Amino acid sequence: MEKWALVFPGQGSQFVGMGADLFSEFDTFRDVFSRAQDITGMDIARSCLEGPQDALDQTIHTQLAVLTFELAAYGIFKEHIGATAPTVAAGHSLGEYSALYAAGSLGLEETINIVQARAKRHQEALPPGIGAMAAVLGLDYEAVAKICTTCSLPGEPLDLANLNAPNQIVISGNARAVERVGEMAREAGIKIFVPLPISVPCHSRLLGKAAELFGDDLAKIDFQPCLIPVISNYDPSRFHSPENSRELLRRQIVSPVRWQETVERMTALGVTTVVEIGPRRVLSGLIKNINRQMRLLYVGDRESLLKAAASLLNR
Repeated sequence: MEKWALVFPGQGSQFVGMGADLFSEFDTFRDVFSRAQDITGMDIARSCLEGPQDALDQTIHTQLAVLTFELAAYGIFKEHIGATAPTVAAGHSLGEYSALYAAGSLGLEETINIVQARAKRHQEALPPGIGAMAAVLGLDYEAVAKICTTCSLPGEPLDLANLNAPNQIVISGNARAVERVGEMAREAGIKIFVPLPISVPCHSRLLGKAAELFGDDLAKIDFQPCLIPVISNYDPSRFHSPENSRELLRRQIVSPVRWQETVERMTALGVTTVVEIGPRRVLSGLIKNINRQMRLLYVGDRESLLKAAASLLNR
């Protein structure tokens, strides 16, 4: 069988109603959400199915909602593909935890607990409205880095958060600095400037204290050897292991997600198909911009689940 990769998106993929048909049809899906509620004390299923959207977009809810959806959807997908296993796995930011779960490094309770701690550190890092994130399309890495330097002021820093694909970069930092980029977008040559529905400035230096505190949370987690390699967001040249996962995940909080390099690493490993599991189809478009030869499958609802499983098994 061809080599294939498993990938999971992060925050920004959430929407009210996500997983509705999977809830109605699959016991496995419902069971994961039930266990997540027992672990966290939060009705995550209700957040996913009923919202409201502004509450779902608060990072303390977003991270647990997207994570639980991905763990539950992965469970159903695994049932449908049997012993067929990916060559490698990766996740985008929050999705890295779903990848570690799929690889057997973390159990369900450990994954949910550490992401709840991560979401809490993010939520408490800054007062509401101080930070923001936005996607910048149409400029390369060097050009966006120069704009970030120009728009940063003392006390109002701006960083490159996601190096997603050629000419697709996400910036993160002080909200006023992000607004300045939007104001100068046309004259700077930015084709599209999109503020993201994320309530904290992820992958920016503003989360330095959060990363430090999260390091204490990670110290309590017992990571197991990965059954399949998991590529690190912080350094795509490194695979996760029980010895380095704490460092890689702590550094991820304040470092850019190097997604383009992640896809290039998959390609170098011989991967020709990628299966994305998440509430929305987010990473597939980025992957297509990096490697147009990659075959892309998606799992986000009943129809796409059945189609992806059949397509993977019939190649």
